Amino acid sequence: MTFDVRRFDIYRKVPKDLTQPTYTGAFISILCCVFILFLFLSELTGFIATEIVNELYVDDPDKDSGGKIEVSLNISLPNLHCDLVGLDIQDEMGRHEVGHIENSMKIPLNQGDGCRFEGEFSINKVPGNFHVSTHSATAQPQSPDMTHTIHKLAFGEKLQVQKVQGAFNALGGADKMSSNPLASHDYILKIVPTVYEDLSGRQRFSYQYTVANKEYVAYSHTGRIIPAIWFRYDLSPITVKYTERRQPLYRFITTICAIVGGTFTVAGIIDSCIFTASEAWKKIQIGKMS
Repeated sequence: MTFDVRRFDIYRKVPKDLTQPTYTGAFISILCCVFILFLFLSELTGFIATEIVNELYVDDPDKDSGGKIEVSLNISLPNLHCDLVGLDIQDEMGRHEVGHIENSMKIPLNQGDGCRFEGEFSINKVPGNFHVSTHSATAQPQSPDMTHTIHKLAFGEKLQVQKVQGAFNALGGADKMSSNPLASHDYILKIVPTVYEDLSGRQRFSYQYTVANKEYVAYSHTGRIIPAIWFRYDLSPITVKYTERRQPLYRFITTICAIVGGTFTVAGIIDSCIFTASEAWKKIQIGKMS
């Protein structure tokens, strides 16, 4: 007795002379192939593309920073001489630095009547402030003009990712040239730690921030207080994390199999229904003729 493996074939073949091609079947088959091709290309595009997933959690993501945040500031004061412009930093850990000059540069504007301050410095991860003022000048001017334009204020590493639209430079482009020249400006910043992780697992640490501001002319019992541009900051305990992800290969294959199998199954049912109805209609017509 011989064992025939073919008895396990669940895909039994129908002889060609027992099949009947129809125009309806051909039309449905063409539509079916076009539909499958469209869905396949859509899934392939999604498989190749990288999606960005964001999540929130409570933690300090950059524990290796030594409790420091790098700051980049670029601000123009068109009506204040560079000899008068200085940067002061203070926080709740007791830091109080007047006239910070490390990694900073002053560029004269308006034939020396104005100044553009560019600087990079670090702050501690505690509430505090840094401010542009004339406090470090050897002689205080009578009426310092604090009208200004902020070109850049950013914290941490620069992220250049098109799909991530965050407030990494929320004050960039802030124009206070029409303000009261003798007014102080308070910018209250809420800094939000941000992590970006690419497909290789490499993480980059940056910071977004929200801002509220006010301007005022301050007085004390001795008279008007010298104005300044204050950036008062506090850190949010919430961290935003952006993660690059790509669809797994097994999911892509599963989806393609579902598309092909499902489309052919539905198309076969539609074709079978149309063919059955057509044959029944023909029999009815033959019955009427006879």
